[in-house]
Order: sequence, then C-alpha cells, then structure tokens
Amino acid sequence: MSTATLSTDTLTFEYLTRFIREKSAIVLEPSKLYLLESRLMPVVRDNGLASLPDLVTALKRPGSRDLSQQVINAMTTNETSFYRDIHPFDALKTTILPELIKKREKERTLNIWSNACSSGQEVYSIAMLLREHFPVLQGWKVRLIASDLSTAILRRAQEGNFNQTEVNRGLPMPLLLKYFTKNGLNWQIKEEVRNGIEFKEVNLIEAWPQSLPAMDIIFLRNVLIYFDPPTKTNVLNKAAKLLRPDGYMFLGGAETTMNLDVKLTRESVGKATCLRPNV
Repeated sequence: MSTATLSTDTLTFEYLTRFIREKSAIVLEPSKLYLLESRLMPVVRDNGLASLPDLVTALKRPGSRDLSQQVINAMTTNETSFYRDIHPFDALKTTILPELIKKREKERTLNIWSNACSSGQEVYSIAMLLREHFPVLQGWKVRLIASDLSTAILRRAQEGNFNQTEVNRGLPMPLLLKYFTKNGLNWQIKEEVRNGIEFKEVNLIEAWPQSLPAMDIIFLRNVLIYFDPPTKTNVLNKAAKLLRPDGYMFLGGAETTMNLDVKLTRESVGKATCLRPNV
C-alpha cells in the first residue's frame, strides 16, 4: 500500500484499527496496516461494496452485526498444526495427566479448555492423546472444550475435515490411519472423537460463558501476542480464576507473563513451561 493511499485514507484506517481492537483486542501497529487491505478487500467484494471507506460506512449502519463478524473473522490469524510445539503434549502424557487422574479418582471428572482453537488441530491432538494413553478416562466425565472468536474457523474446527497438507503437519501416520477416514482429497476425523468435544464461540475480552466449568487444564497458546499488556493481564487473571488450585495453564512458546500483574506462577514440567495458580 502506497504512502499516498495511507495518507488519503487515514480516517478509514484509524476507524478500522480501532474497531478491530474494540471487538477483538487485536492491536495493529502502523507497520501492519497492509493487512487491513489484503484481508478486508475480499469482505468488501463479497458484500457488493467498492472500497474500504464503503466498508466503514456499512459498519456504522444499524444491523451490521453479520458484517462486523465477517471483519473479525477475516482479521483473525489461524496458524496451527497437530501437536504444535510438542513439549506441552509430552508434559500432559508423562506428568500432568497421571497426576490429575490420581487426584481426581474419587470425583472422576476432568475439564480441559483449548482457547483460540483455530481449525481444531490442538483440541483434536488432546483428544487423541487422551484416547491413546489414558483409557481409564473412558469411564470418567471428561469435558473437552474448544473455543474461538471466529465463527467461521469454529465451524471448520467442528467439521474436523483436513486437507493433506494439514494432516502432514505434525500428525503421526498411525494416528491418521486410526482416527481419520479418507474423504475425497481430505481426511475426516472420526465421529466418536469429534462428538467428544464441545465447541463454543468465546471472545476472550468479553464476558465468558457462565457454563464454563472450573478447569483442570487450560491451553491459551499463541493468542496473547496480539494483545496489549492491560488486555493480557485481564485475560490471564480471568483464566486464573477459572483454573482449579492444582490446575495447569499453557501459553505459547513466545509468550510470557513478564511485567504483567497476574495471579499465576511459572513452573517447568519436563521441557514444557506451565502457569500455576497462586495459592
């Protein structure tokens, strides 16, 4: 995008960056303004509009909720893969789940939440890990919850239908053959795995559903990097309140609580780093 274009449309870009920040807490630095054009022009065309200023005008009209959701869907980054950054999954298998199963053997319940689940690879990785290594949980009440801000990507996750490139990224061949069926050029995860997951639309910066139970394990990976420090602090402390006193939270490998006033303590589990509630 040229400097001239940016100068001409300063008010348009200011409105859109403010709108996106208010709706999703995604902060777009001036160096990222090209993303507005590359990601939002398809929304412009799909709605029969001519330009980004026309999009702004449409967003300001009453009854623009569907268009607003399209804008947020377009601006949400959905990079993911199966068993991404393998260390958290190793920690679950070798240490965390055996410990929690022992602690919960009387109540026989376990609650796990995959935030910003994108197209579902993370939550399906967790589901397969539970089935592969912890058959004892088949007799438990296990709530495996996946959520995302983007309604479009949440629908994709719930479908559980992946192309060859997606299953090639991190998914071992034995698990592909065991838990997926060929669906044309794609791979469909089996119904019994998909039906064991609750999919919810959750905007982390708005009120969270009251139906969310106290969590034993929370995955909140690779989403805080888009937020400013006050928003990071708020989201982490809300998550801390939802986490059981002996629970575990995972952030992304590049994310940290440094300089944030949060009620969580860092702890290493094998090669993974977790956050634990301050008790």
